[in-house]
Amino acid sequence: MSRTQTVPIALRSGSVRHRGRLRQWLLVGSFLGPALLALGALVVYPIVYTVIRSLFDRSGTAFVGWENYVTMFTNDTTFTAIRNNLVWVIVAPVTVTIIGLLLAVLVDKIGWKTAFRLIVFMPMAISMLAAGVIFRGMFQESPQLGVVNAAITGVQSIFTDQASYPGAKPREGVGIEADQGIIASTQEVTAGETVDFPLIGVKRSALPEGSSEARAASAPGDTQISGTVFLDVVRGGGGTDGELEAGKTGLEGVRVDAVDVDGSIRGYATTGAGGTYTIDGLDAGSSYRIALPASNFGEGAAGVSWLSASWINVVVILAYIWIWAGFAMVMIASGLSAMDRSLQDAARTDGANEWQVFSKITAPLLAPVLLVVFVTLIINVLKIFDLVYVIPPGASKPAANVIAVEMWTVSFGGGNNQGLGSALAILLLILVLPSMIVNVRRFRAERG
Repeated sequence: MSRTQTVPIALRSGSVRHRGRLRQWLLVGSFLGPALLALGALVVYPIVYTVIRSLFDRSGTAFVGWENYVTMFTNDTTFTAIRNNLVWVIVAPVTVTIIGLLLAVLVDKIGWKTAFRLIVFMPMAISMLAAGVIFRGMFQESPQLGVVNAAITGVQSIFTDQASYPGAKPREGVGIEADQGIIASTQEVTAGETVDFPLIGVKRSALPEGSSEARAASAPGDTQISGTVFLDVVRGGGGTDGELEAGKTGLEGVRVDAVDVDGSIRGYATTGAGGTYTIDGLDAGSSYRIALPASNFGEGAAGVSWLSASWINVVVILAYIWIWAGFAMVMIASGLSAMDRSLQDAARTDGANEWQVFSKITAPLLAPVLLVVFVTLIINVLKIFDLVYVIPPGASKPAANVIAVEMWTVSFGGGNNQGLGSALAILLLILVLPSMIVNVRRFRAERG
């Protein structure tokens, strides 16, 4: 009797356990199911499909095997993109991490650090597209458009007193001539004489502000040569060619050289108000040719061609540093705030200076945070696209090319070869994976 009663009890307990496990699996599935479905749809499926698509031709109908990968590694544009990505990985993460570390440590010592951090972090609120537009405008070559070159030319103008009058030419028939951009007297002049330079071809807009009316130079001494450099044009017309008259403008800031017969420069002067000059220290009775160097008639102080192929990578990386330095600073500052300050205080008590405290205590304690920031930035720069696509003008785009831009260009930007584009996407995935694995292991170690 007891045995017949035991069997149903065992069956019922097994059924209860089975239902309990089923409820647990259903509960786990209800939480993980949507996440796994989204992960599969957004990550796993695109990766698998991209691998398969990279083995087909541009139309996706003919199987070509490894041909796209062979094409990718024999293409000059791909090599340029890989080289630029390597430069990005070496330069950008290291620079941003160092700047973030320095800002976090130094700002921690000031009273208004919250406001400073907010200002430095503010570029993170700007989209990459907007930041690219900002930097492309800032680094325009024309000083009238680009603020960087405007600042450079402004500094150049402070340290030089030589003006520039592009397009200037000598008035014909007045004893001066032009040769390879140099305007000089046709005859030799003896010390103690006067030589004027009536010029034409200078636009009124090229004249410096405050230019005064031309006037006759003072009579030279026995060891001097003097004269006036002026614009031989009267506003509204009239006047006598080659003559100093009312209404003609003196050209200030023009260098004037006294050139000996052997071609050496024996003296020089710069025209002042009214265009007058006086060259001193010449040999009495000696003859010279008076010349206006070609540098007087160039375009003047000019900036750097920042958006050219030679400099474009520097500009794009600077834009990236400007955006991400605030991110690195905030991340490192959070680690700094969680640090045990008693170790630093003890080191200072023992006589350590600030550099020793920073290098021996602060930096090693921040090493885990620095590693996270550095690896995150590496992953980010390997995928860089927006800035490289927006900042370079058309002629400089090949020099600034990176893998992500090359992938987009080949696939959708006119190449219409999604087989080769998929191969580039797989290459980018392979390059990013090591950094992602390091990050995942780091997170696991911190949790453990």
